[in-house]
Amino acid sequence: MVSAAGSLGKTIERLNKKNQLPRHVAIIMDGNGRWAKKKGLNFTRGHREGVERVRDIVEVSSAVNNLNTLTLFAFSTENWNRSNREINTLFSLLVEFIDREIERLVENEIRFQTIGKIEDFPERVQKSLETARSRTAAGKSYTLNVALNYGGRDEIVRMTQKIAAAAEAGEISPDEIDEQTVEKHLDTVGLPDPDLLIRTSGEKRISNFLLWQLAYTELYFSEKLWPDFSKLDYLKAIEEFTGRERRFGSRPGVEGEKTRD
Repeated sequence: MVSAAGSLGKTIERLNKKNQLPRHVAIIMDGNGRWAKKKGLNFTRGHREGVERVRDIVEVSSAVNNLNTLTLFAFSTENWNRSNREINTLFSLLVEFIDREIERLVENEIRFQTIGKIEDFPERVQKSLETARSRTAAGKSYTLNVALNYGGRDEIVRMTQKIAAAAEAGEISPDEIDEQTVEKHLDTVGLPDPDLLIRTSGEKRISNFLLWQLAYTELYFSEKLWPDFSKLDYLKAIEEFTGRERRFGSRPGVEGEKTRD
């Protein structure tokens, strides 16, 4: 776990005194390839360094008060357009990460789950993911939610198909469909919407990630490439979030419960 000593510990102590801490942080981990190219290394080294940052962020998240969900965008539906060699490297690194970190997740009571269509992955990857889910199912510290073979548009299409099938079966009437109905049929059912989205590498777009869930999310863009994104950088993003005024469509200074437009 995170030590209370040094600048990292002091930052955590200061942060945890803030009143507005996020329950759910989502991260688009961008820049592994550019980091490797910049250093004259191959993409495998870039992805391996990226995995090390995942390990760091997963660890330090346990020390952040109020945080109950961390979602990482690890493999998008568009990533299938990459070379077979790179895709297989990503699969191998994913299995390696789970094998190496599973005991740590269990020990620290971190619950592992995934969103996206993992049934399209090789059987060995699916088995590794299922092992991680079952071994950590009792975790109560926070949920590590990994987006794999995930795309926001694909999720919305699949959600629509599920609701249409329910309506055709007479399980629901079309005029009964509301926001709650939609949310119950999304991959993220049971999870809060992200309060904060972090994207690294300087790119300023959400790239088909959690399109429904990000409606009221605060966005934070870091110029650092993902392998250079440190624990302190992560805490800095959360600390900036604590200073933002979240109105959810209401006017500033209006008393009472905030409502959506």
